Amino acid sequence: MVAPPFAAEVAACRAAQVLWSRLSPRERLTPVRKLRHLLVDRSDDLFEAVGADIGRPPVEILGAELLPTTAALRFLERDSARLLKPRTISGRLRPTWLLGCRDQVCRRPWGVVGIIGTWNYPIFLNTVQIAQALVAGNGVVWKPSERAVRTADLLHHLFLEAGFSAALFAKLPATRQAGPEVAEADLDHVVFTGSNGVGRLLAARLGERLIPSTLELSGCDAMFVLADADVELAARAAWFGVVLNRGQTCIAVRRIFVHRSRLAAFTEVLKKCAGGAKPRTLVTCGQVEQAERLIQDAISRGGEPISVPHGSAAVSGLDFPPTLITLPSTDAAICREASFAPISAIIPFDTLEEAITMASRSPFGLAASIYTADTLQAREIAARLAVGMVTINDVLAPTAHPATPFGGRGASGWGVTQGAEGLLAMTVPQTVTLRKGRFRPHVDEEISPDPATVPILRGLLRATHARGVREWLGGVGQLIGGLRNRKRSKLDPPDSA
Repeated sequence: MVAPPFAAEVAACRAAQVLWSRLSPRERLTPVRKLRHLLVDRSDDLFEAVGADIGRPPVEILGAELLPTTAALRFLERDSARLLKPRTISGRLRPTWLLGCRDQVCRRPWGVVGIIGTWNYPIFLNTVQIAQALVAGNGVVWKPSERAVRTADLLHHLFLEAGFSAALFAKLPATRQAGPEVAEADLDHVVFTGSNGVGRLLAARLGERLIPSTLELSGCDAMFVLADADVELAARAAWFGVVLNRGQTCIAVRRIFVHRSRLAAFTEVLKKCAGGAKPRTLVTCGQVEQAERLIQDAISRGGEPISVPHGSAAVSGLDFPPTLITLPSTDAAICREASFAPISAIIPFDTLEEAITMASRSPFGLAASIYTADTLQAREIAARLAVGMVTINDVLAPTAHPATPFGGRGASGWGVTQGAEGLLAMTVPQTVTLRKGRFRPHVDEEISPDPATVPILRGLLRATHARGVREWLGGVGQLIGGLRNRKRSKLDPPDSA
């Protein structure tokens, strides 16, 4: 029989995890605290590694990577022990027929969690997922992205330096071939961050093997600019949401629905933002090719770019100019496909219902943003959007709050990372019930059936769920009568042979 991929790494991780899971949650936090301090101390090394891998400048690494990562680790230090503590079920919730039971819900680790990492936020997205899995008591085998090898090597070294063992936290080869092999490994749970296409293939294979997963996939996020919005604030935020990390963000702003009465003012501010914009260098040729195709498709459908002139000469190698394009409707591919480039579509609307209907045509449901002076209406709109996260009068940044979950719906995947929900997702609930005393009527009935049992149970049912006092009294009477008959049957001597 052929051994599954990474059999040695997973076996060593599983052995280490057994010992690790026996530590209390507070004991497991000691290396987390050390890791947080190391991220601060070694920030210059991280700047160099991330810059060499994907070309991010220090200002973005600090704001979009290190600040949210260290905040997430501090959240674990402060709250994880409480969140992972067994939860005692109140006696008030205990049904009468479970008299004598005491129940707890315990959070048990999955065992060995496989994490297939991403490259666009190589510190933040990887560290948070790894740390949550470890704090929950799991072992981790991590397949880093082949596009962020230097950052992965340094991160792994920092985890080990903080006190996590190399067996408990194993780093797999950072190759494209290793990704599909993770789906065949002897794992208990898999976390994947990446494209929708790869996520579907991974989910199908894991489903065949009955291995649960958390999938953080692509997005095609919508922004809504209502008639009463601060147009300048919304437009500047839209520009930020398009160009942050050169558009290589799953929750980037891809579709901007603007009330027709504010469209001219909104696009005027965007033109000022785009006026001196330079092309952004992307990571892969495929990103450039897709972005160019999406823009050309939009133009063929009546779209009008509001950035630098866009044609074949605008693209050179991996460079791509930030491009926002106004569209008459959402029939263009840019409104349906997930992309990883600084592009976005602007679609005017006349009524809120029209805007929500157009937004719902996208299969992705990662995040959305709403700009309006009426926050009550914004919350009502949020309730109607099938997305994992909604920000009101801001974009992107609030989704990194360490105490909130991060995850999508629909084609954007399932499950969450980050926050309390993300930590608990790295565990399995286990109910532990203790029953005191010797009263076990269900056991006695199976061994020695009693005709009084049916009226007892019917009386209990009626009394417990009575519509009124009369029905309750009837149920109590039937219950008492049944109990008397049961007692009498036990006192009566059996018939002689």
